[in-house]
Amino acid sequence: MFDIDTVVELIKQENTKFVEPVVTTISRKQTPFHILISCILSLRTKDETTRAASNRLFAVADTPEDIIKIPAERIEKLIYPVGFYRVKAKKIKEICEELHTTYQGRVPDEIDELLKLNGVGRKTANLVVTLGYKKPGICVDTHVHRITNRWGYVRTKNPHETEFVLRRRLPEKYWLIINDLLVTFGQNICVPVSPKCSVCPVNRYCQKIGVTRHR
Repeated sequence: MFDIDTVVELIKQENTKFVEPVVTTISRKQTPFHILISCILSLRTKDETTRAASNRLFAVADTPEDIIKIPAERIEKLIYPVGFYRVKAKKIKEICEELHTTYQGRVPDEIDELLKLNGVGRKTANLVVTLGYKKPGICVDTHVHRITNRWGYVRTKNPHETEFVLRRRLPEKYWLIINDLLVTFGQNICVPVSPKCSVCPVNRYCQKIGVTRHR
């Protein structure tokens, strides 16, 4: 039987060597709104780029009402060079207008409500709920999906399926932290191609499903 308690503790210790994800850092000091926007910026973008873009944007526009007042072209310049910056600038404007009109400027704290916002998927919605409001949820990105399948802890085809299997299997005490843990771990040790199994603290627990070569 997979010892998830031991694995989580070992990864916690290992992750102290590395820089935490940018959205996590933002969540320690900022609001659910900042987490929502930073998460949108982070999609298909490196953390250091997301961090700088978030800082530039929030220095100019710190609330949905602030962002509504500035043109999309200005937002584009502030968030460049995040991936798909033109598309993201447009979506951020649309989201802020919806927050202002429908939610009185407040970011919803329920996943189903967040999913009504254009450009917000389950990953982003779960991240806002867990990091922003400390409510139960499991944010599954490519790292969580890849690593839990690599362990053999789940056997799923996509992140959406992984989320609901983890909701049944993963102890609830780990729901709020599993994304932070596995994003950091997946960026530094359990990388997509040729993972660093020789220095991995959970090597002996892992079935290495799908791994064709490793270091």
